[in-house]
Amino acid sequence: MPEKNQNTKTKESIKTNEKPVHENIILFVITIGVIMASIDSTIVLLAFPAITSALHSNFATIIWVILIYILVTAILSMQLGRVGDIFGRSKMFNLGFAIFTIASLFCGLAPTAIILIFFRAIQAVGGALLQSTSTAIIADTFKKGGIGRAFGFTAIGWSLGAVLGIILGGFITTFLGYQYIFFINVPIGIIAFALGLKYIKDTNKIKSKIDLLGMLLLTVAITLLVYGGIEVAVTGLSLLVISLLIIGLVFLLLFIYSEKRSKDPTIDFKSFKNKIFRNSLIASFFQSMGFIGATFMLIMYLQGVRGFSPFFASLLLVPGYILSAIFAPKMGKLSDKYGAREIATIGIMLIIIGIGVYLYTITLNSSIYLVVLGSGLVGIGGAMFYPANSNAIMSNAEKSSYGAASGLLRLVSNIGLVSSFVIVIVAAASSIPSSLAFEIFVGSSSLNAVESAGFVSGMQVSLIVLIFILIIAGIASITRGKHVRSEKPQYPNITEPKIEMA
Repeated sequence: MPEKNQNTKTKESIKTNEKPVHENIILFVITIGVIMASIDSTIVLLAFPAITSALHSNFATIIWVILIYILVTAILSMQLGRVGDIFGRSKMFNLGFAIFTIASLFCGLAPTAIILIFFRAIQAVGGALLQSTSTAIIADTFKKGGIGRAFGFTAIGWSLGAVLGIILGGFITTFLGYQYIFFINVPIGIIAFALGLKYIKDTNKIKSKIDLLGMLLLTVAITLLVYGGIEVAVTGLSLLVISLLIIGLVFLLLFIYSEKRSKDPTIDFKSFKNKIFRNSLIASFFQSMGFIGATFMLIMYLQGVRGFSPFFASLLLVPGYILSAIFAPKMGKLSDKYGAREIATIGIMLIIIGIGVYLYTITLNSSIYLVVLGSGLVGIGGAMFYPANSNAIMSNAEKSSYGAASGLLRLVSNIGLVSSFVIVIVAAASSIPSSLAFEIFVGSSSLNAVESAGFVSGMQVSLIVLIFILIIAGIASITRGKHVRSEKPQYPNITEPKIEMA
């Protein structure tokens, strides 16, 4: 009998020891997905002149290599998150890896710009699947006391991917050809896909019907609003663009009306009664809008006004990415212990200070070392905000709707990104043609002295606007309320979350 008990204990011990290993592998696979997506965000930018030349295309067409990815991920992230809740998040995540990897191969093989844009759209479908389910899988896998730390490691993925994109972008386009910026995803994707199939399993599914009407209305609304916003940046405000935006808003209102009457809604608006959940999403939206716009502006300034190459301009941002990678896991762990409110809010404050440094830096002959200082502050601020804010959102979402919550987080972030993009291009177009602003952004053109002076003035005004947008994010963050960290689930419809209002 004692021998039997001993064997039982040994088996239990093995099971206990296996779980952390599986958790680490799952986190590794998700982080690989994040790194791949992040690499693509910077490496494609650095390869634009090479792609334009090799495919004998023009800039107005090639810019859609970036824009189509933004458009598709913004449209699909919410709906695919909900599909993951119903059919299995692991299935959707692994499908996303497969689509992203295969599409990357065909992007590299694309013989024309139009075909490249088409496969970038397919790649974006895979990216949307990865984005909308990865956050939910982390919430499924890790206990309440460890979610923030896990999000800290995914934040490392974004920073590391951005750095690798910058370093590899210059090397690959110079010595191998732009096609390899896409081919590099293939072997990594195959390995990650195999690990995902083996280790990432569905632990929670819900018995629910797909809200086809709601998804259709949301898809039309987001498509019109995001495409309309992009057109504002590309062609300017016109009757057609205004019509697209108005029709998009009408479909958004129809979606909200439909969701409130649906038995199985894509977005359960009852979850917005949870102040922590609601304010954290608002903070994410305005933080994305303010932060990314400032980065766009800085890149345009360094390339257009100071005449730096895309590679050197991007290198000046590397210290920020490195600091973000160093601090993110620690900040995520602290959010597990102390909650998100203070940590995320201090992060936004640091981002505001960093952008204030950019504002001071943006003159015709200022020291570029101030850019490094601003980049460092923004990097540390991002390392504090992202894992803590994601932790707050997922800790206050219902377990049955983790995919929807993850998709909603990606949706508001992507719409914030598009809004930020529009603000920057419109601000730049106040002093130079929008087509020239795009060319500056990808490093294929620069400004003369007169254009530079006007551009700098416009940039300074737009950075002040972005700072005010970030202040709104900070207000949403500090007023979200403080939830007491606990191992017990905090799902509003199952057990009442412990909330200690400030």
